[in-house]
Amino acid sequence: MRCHARIGIPQALMIGQLAWSGGRQRGRPKAGFAPGWPWQGPAADAQPPINVGLLVPTSGAAGIWGPSCIACARLAADELNAEGGVRGREVRLRVVDGASENVALAAQVDELLHAGEIDAVVGMHISSVRNALAPVLGGEIPYVYTPLYEGGERHPGVFTLGETPGNQLVPALAALSEGRSPRRWALVGNDYVWPRESHRWARGVLGRLGCEVVHEALLPLGCDDFEAEIAALAASGAQAVLLSLIGQDAVAFNRAFAAQGLSGAIRRLSCAIEENELLAIGADCTDELYVAGSYFASLPTDANLAFRERYHATCGPRAPTLNALGQSTYEGVHFLGAMLVRGAHPMAPGETLHYRSARGAVWRGNDRPSCPVYLARADGHALQVMRTLSTVDH
Repeated sequence: MRCHARIGIPQALMIGQLAWSGGRQRGRPKAGFAPGWPWQGPAADAQPPINVGLLVPTSGAAGIWGPSCIACARLAADELNAEGGVRGREVRLRVVDGASENVALAAQVDELLHAGEIDAVVGMHISSVRNALAPVLGGEIPYVYTPLYEGGERHPGVFTLGETPGNQLVPALAALSEGRSPRRWALVGNDYVWPRESHRWARGVLGRLGCEVVHEALLPLGCDDFEAEIAALAASGAQAVLLSLIGQDAVAFNRAFAAQGLSGAIRRLSCAIEENELLAIGADCTDELYVAGSYFASLPTDANLAFRERYHATCGPRAPTLNALGQSTYEGVHFLGAMLVRGAHPMAPGETLHYRSARGAVWRGNDRPSCPVYLARADGHALQVMRTLSTVDH
């Protein structure tokens, strides 16, 4: 059983209601990175690696996200290591299946933590998994949570990077409800915390916009028969639907939706569909499908063009399709590196932590997501940006 130097979370980065808990003492040596820091590790040539648990779904309904998330995280680790690592320490990734269907996940992570096998976690998985794992980690090691989520994260030691309904869903609904746009909406999602919270936001926003919610449904993860739900949605007279379904559920729903002749007849908005799902849905099934998000592979920005070039040069012509959730693990690994390099230097209120990002994101705290948000429309097998919903003040 291997024990090695551990990483603590610098108090200087705790902003808002996040606070260093001190961690659970497990009797492991506390060399190298330690709570409160500064760097007191051994000589550079004796530095142990930083072992990062990469928690991404590799099975289940969200397993479609796994390959791109792993590829992007490995690119980020390669970039850090090519630059000398993090304070001279090599970054190594250990992939763990973060699927909600993985019933042994919490025990597996707890075992890795007890054994000293992970120094930090970068997680791209659904919120119910995060809520189960954060108490297991107990704030003892950094936990960087990368995807869009419902907001309000308060567990100690958890850093969130993704969009929240307030800066993603709200402006998207407003944009799609302008003028003579659809006034009658349906809300359909999976039954866990992010879709439930998204629907709560949507009901409030649509009410203020003078729109009506005529149908709502929350369906279990792994649902593969949407015939009855689509019939009920069509019978409701909805002119648009907010889809908070994820992974293979979103793929199956949209295929069935088009098979019932509704593609193009009822507008669809998603905050979670990405390019891999779009490929699986099929170009013939995506008329009037819109996506709000902070990253799309088609973004023509300098940062994204450079990121795409490095990604394909490293991963080859058969690399997984680039998408928002994959890019988020790239950011997560670089965010972790930037956080650890910063060490004990204090952050003033409102100060920004910069890290490498293909979408130009920065971090000011969990309650202040700082990433641009766009509205895109499905065009064949791509998501093409129509308009910018919000920008980032660097």
